[in-house]
Amino acid sequence: MAKIQISSLTVGALAVNCWLVTNEDTKETLVIDPGEEAERIKAYAQQKGFQIRYILLTHGHADHMGGVEALKALTKAPVCALRQEEAMLLDAGMNLSPEINYRPITVKADEFFEDGQKVTLCGIMLEVLYTPGHTPGGCCFYCKEAGCVFSGDTLFQGSVGRSDFPGGSMSKLVRSVREKLLVLPEETVVYPGHGERTTIGYEKKYNPFL
Repeated sequence: MAKIQISSLTVGALAVNCWLVTNEDTKETLVIDPGEEAERIKAYAQQKGFQIRYILLTHGHADHMGGVEALKALTKAPVCALRQEEAMLLDAGMNLSPEINYRPITVKADEFFEDGQKVTLCGIMLEVLYTPGHTPGGCCFYCKEAGCVFSGDTLFQGSVGRSDFPGGSMSKLVRSVREKLLVLPEETVVYPGHGERTTIGYEKKYNPFL
């Protein structure tokens, strides 16, 4: 079992949590949601001795993928997302990049995941959980080994993601959280796309949306 280190940088104008998930034995690293500031992410990884091998996206909104193009150019890391999010990644109108980044951004993923797929990247196993509602093809990445889930904008501490953007649905979002996230062990740490970390147990008890 890989020893896993989790670190984060807050990037971009909308303060996105960009997560770095590192295999401590090999220093190979997955970057989740590099929303902006690719050079800073690369510099941080270099300073820590991490080697960025993959870029993973929880969803296609520009504040979460605005730095993908530059980070991929700097690291040659392939970009992975859920198949249902392809349209969002390729449509600047849907992914809100003109409003967020003041320029149209599109991202072509190198690999698409399916719901329920278990992928091993850098020796780290992740289960891909399809959680539509914030966007049509949003997903979360559950790492059983590390006892955590990277929830993107699906679940926050005491809240859930917005559903008033193109393709959003509050009923789908709440169902996603209930059926895919709240069934995880209560001690599972939630690493969200914005704000402070939380746990599944805490959200089951105190989240007013659920």
